[in-house]
Amino acid sequence: MATLSLRNIKKVYDNKVTAVDDFNLEIADKEFIVFVGPSGCGKSTTLRMVAGLEDISGGELYIDGKLVNDVAPKDRDIAMVFQNYALYPHMSVYENMAFALKLRKTPKKEIDQKVREAAEILGITEYLNRKPKALSGGQRQRVAIGRAIVREPKVMLMDEPLSNLDAKLRNEMRAEIIKLRHRINTTFIYVTHDQTEAMTLGDRIVIMKDGFIQQIGTPQELFNHPANLFVATFIGSPQMNLFDAELKKTQGRYSVVIDGVEFPFSEEKQAQFKAAGVEPQAVKFGIRPEHITLCKEGETGPQLQATVDVSEMMGSSIHLHGNVNGRDVVLVLQTVDLPAEHQLGFKYGEEIRIAFNTNLMHLFSAETGTNLI
Repeated sequence: MATLSLRNIKKVYDNKVTAVDDFNLEIADKEFIVFVGPSGCGKSTTLRMVAGLEDISGGELYIDGKLVNDVAPKDRDIAMVFQNYALYPHMSVYENMAFALKLRKTPKKEIDQKVREAAEILGITEYLNRKPKALSGGQRQRVAIGRAIVREPKVMLMDEPLSNLDAKLRNEMRAEIIKLRHRINTTFIYVTHDQTEAMTLGDRIVIMKDGFIQQIGTPQELFNHPANLFVATFIGSPQMNLFDAELKKTQGRYSVVIDGVEFPFSEEKQAQFKAAGVEPQAVKFGIRPEHITLCKEGETGPQLQATVDVSEMMGSSIHLHGNVNGRDVVLVLQTVDLPAEHQLGFKYGEEIRIAFNTNLMHLFSAETGTNLI
C-alpha cells in the first residue's frame, strides 16, 4: 500500500552508457503499472532502481513521500518476482515461501498462517511439501509470487515473470495475476516486452524506447491515441498499417491523399485538425487492421485496390494480407460479416477493394513521427 514518485530518474553506467534518462512518473496507491518496450529500452533497469538493486545516477525516488535513493533494498518494503523464479532448490515450497519471514523472526504460527493463506490464493497448497524441481514452470512461478505475497510488501515488482512459460501457461498465469491484484492490497509495477500482457494487466502502461518514456496512458488511450509512430506500431496486434500520404486543406476542409485517392475526414477529425492548427504536409497515414473495411460490389466512395497475398483463418476472424501498389496491408475481417464465398478465406492473387473508417485514421508527421492531433 504505497504511492511512488519517480522524478527525473537517470541511470548512467561506468562506461558512460545512459540506460534511463529523465524518467518521470507518479504511481497511485494500489495502481497496477506496466513498463513495456523492446529489449534494452531501460524498463528492467528502472525497476531495479525502484528495488534498490541499481544505484540511481540522477533524480529522486520517493515511496510514500519518503526519499529512498540511499535506502537499502531490505528497508524499502518491496518484494520482487524475477523471470527465473530464483527459488532455493534444496528447500520445500513451504520453506521457500516462509524464508523471508523467518529472517524477520516472525512467530512460527504467523508464518504458517501467511504461507497457507498465500498458497490457497495461488492454488499451490497441495505442493507445499515438494521441492521446486518436482514442479512445472507455472507452479514454480506461483511459488515465487507466493514468497513475495507473504511479506505483505508495500510494492510488488515483477520483472518479466511469465517469459519462461509456454503460450498456454502464460495466458493462465496472466489471468491469475489479474485475480491476485484484486485480492491483495499492493501497488504493482510489472515489466514485460509483450504488449498483450501490458494491455491486459495494466491500469496504466509506460511505453519506453532507448531509455526514454514515449507515452504513458491507459491501454485504451494508447490504442486509440498513440503519441508517435513507435507507440502506434508497438501497441496492437497485428500492428497498425502505415502509408506515405499527403495531408491537404481545401477551403478549410482537411483530407488525406493516398496513391492519388483522396479520403475526406469525419467532422470530429476536421474539428481536431482545426483546433490544433495543422498545416498541409507530407504525412504517415496509419490505420489499424480492424478499422479497414472490405468494399462490396458497386459500393461508391474513395477506395484503394489491393491484391490478396495471404489469407489466415483465425476462426472468428480472417487476417488478410494484401498488396497495395507494392505496399503490404493487413485487414482483420470478422467471418460472420463476410459473404458465403469468403467465409473460408480468400484466394491468392484475388483483387479486392478497401476503404477506411474515417474517424479512426491516424496521421503522423513524416518528419518527426509525432501524432498531428
